[in-house]
Amino acid sequence: MAYKIIVCAKQVPDTNVIRIDPKTGTLIRQGVPSILNPDDANALEGALTLKDRYPGSTVTVVTMGPPQAKDILIEAIAMGADKGVLLTDRAVGGSDTWATSNALAGMIRYLGDFDILIGGRQAIDGDTAQVGPQIAEKLGIPQVTYVEGLEIEEDGRTVLAKRQLEDGYETVEVALPCMLTCVKELNEPRYMTYAGIFDEEMDEKIITLSATDVNLDPAIVGLKASPTNVFRSFTPKPKGRGIMLDGGDEKEQATRLLVNLKAKHVI
Repeated sequence: MAYKIIVCAKQVPDTNVIRIDPKTGTLIRQGVPSILNPDDANALEGALTLKDRYPGSTVTVVTMGPPQAKDILIEAIAMGADKGVLLTDRAVGGSDTWATSNALAGMIRYLGDFDILIGGRQAIDGDTAQVGPQIAEKLGIPQVTYVEGLEIEEDGRTVLAKRQLEDGYETVEVALPCMLTCVKELNEPRYMTYAGIFDEEMDEKIITLSATDVNLDPAIVGLKASPTNVFRSFTPKPKGRGIMLDGGDEKEQATRLLVNLKAKHVI
C-alpha cells in the first residue's frame, strides 16, 4: 500500500549562535544562519522511512516563511522528498501559532487528500509545540504528539505510535488520516545525497504559493489576526559559581554537603 505523506517543516535561526538585544529584548537575526528545524528533520526522516518501506508512497514538504525558506525545501528534496511547497506572502507575516496553523491548514486543504501529516514536536525558535496540534484540530483529524516510534499496522489504515512521556511512554493506535509530531528519539536524519543536491528537476519540484492562491481569509492570518503578544525575551542571568567539595572520602564529602545544605536552610 502506498501513502501520501505531508511533512510540516520550518526554517529557524540557528540557536547555537543567536543572541538577544539587551535593550529591545528581540532576537538579533542579522548574520545568523538559518537551518531546518531539528525536530522537523526527524519528522522528515520518519516520512522518508515510510516511503522506503511502502513503494509508491510520496513525501511532500510544506513550509511557510520568507522566500529564503525555499532553502529547507531544497534540502528536503536532496534528502529524498518528492516535492516542496512554500507559502510566502506578507499577508501571513507576523503570525503567531494560531494564525500560522490557520495558514498551514488552509495550505494543506489546498493540496488535497493525504494519509499522514507529520512534523516536529516544536520549533527551536519558539518552543511552543502548539502548531502541529492546532493544525490537526482545524483539519478535524486525530493527532498523536511526542512520537518516538511509529509503525503502520497490517490493516494499512492504522498507525501504532509510541509516545514519549516524562516518566515512560505509552502506545497509541490512531486511524489514518492523522497528525503526528515527533521527538528526536524517533530516528537519526539521513544526509542529503549527491544526486539529490544536483537534481536537475529541483526547480520543478518546488511550488511557491501566496495567501490568495490557497484562498486564505486575511482575517485569520498575519500579525493582526494573532492573539499572542510576546511581552519580553531575555537571556537568563548566569548562575553563581558552585562550591566544590574537595578532599576526603565520599563519606566525609557527604557529611560536609549535608552541613552546608542545612546552613543554607535548603534542608
